[in-house]
Amino acid sequence: MHDGSRIGLVLHPHRDCSGAATQVATWTSTHDVELVAAADDVHRLALTGVTPVAPTELADSCDGIIALGGDGTLLGAMRLVAGRPVPVLGVNFGRLGFLTEVEGRELDAALTAMAEGRSTIESRSCLVVRGPGWETVAFNDVVLARVPGEGMVDATLSVAGRRYGHYRSDALIIATPMGSTAYSFAAGGPVMSPGAEGVLVTPSAPLNGIDRTVVLGPQEPLKLTLPATAGRPAVEVDGLVRGRLGPGDELQVSSRAEAGLLVRLDDWAAADRSRVKLSLLDLPLLPEELVELVPEELRRRQPGGVSEPGGGQAGTQASA
Repeated sequence: MHDGSRIGLVLHPHRDCSGAATQVATWTSTHDVELVAAADDVHRLALTGVTPVAPTELADSCDGIIALGGDGTLLGAMRLVAGRPVPVLGVNFGRLGFLTEVEGRELDAALTAMAEGRSTIESRSCLVVRGPGWETVAFNDVVLARVPGEGMVDATLSVAGRRYGHYRSDALIIATPMGSTAYSFAAGGPVMSPGAEGVLVTPSAPLNGIDRTVVLGPQEPLKLTLPATAGRPAVEVDGLVRGRLGPGDELQVSSRAEAGLLVRLDDWAAADRSRVKLSLLDLPLLPEELVELVPEELRRRQPGGVSEPGGGQAGTQASA
């Protein structure tokens, strides 16, 4: 972020992030940075110091994006600028927030660090998803999900043009390394470093066919074909319903490298915090209750992890 730049705000569609947006607007007004956001968000929250623009202009004209919300808001911001990737900073005002870089209380410090050049940029791959008459991208995952009363997910997997195997399951999850800690992880899939390359295919509650995760290379496009007797599963892209497939339909998925750019302020803290959050998921508590169990010092680092560059044990980055 530098003087004369144009920064875009992407806001949670329902949560009131007006206080944080005002923080950002106050900061940009003193640093010769223009702040813009979608006109609907500006009017909904009565924001001042923020220029309302069309979503297309937000995607095409900004030098960086600040996403205020949670993981879903961050993923939406990354999809918005996938055609022209610019750095995206995720600020968590949601629940656990695996993907976001900083918590809401850290926003001022994050803006200062970015202005002073104390940040780095990491690239992320995405999935290019093509269905009957439509195409989109996903940074976490694309899922074929069973619709009650519509039968199981019934699909044949082909990899690089060759038949690989068949699935019958409640859901079929195709995930990026960044998305490995989401639905794929919940279905028993492995955690991959977001710096790794590849695509995960994980069935959820399989009845027969392939019942474990398959890891494909980044250059191996895959295709899912529904037989003539199949039901009509829903297609979810990063958790949002994109449509339905029917008998005989195909879903094609390929990986695109460097499709997104994430702002990193402290790699060690982000990795440690993600591991702590993952370790809490087996507890019988609501997400908002889990955060209260994490002592303040552990919200930024986990015992055994690295809190200083050049320290002892390297921290494993479980999520973006």
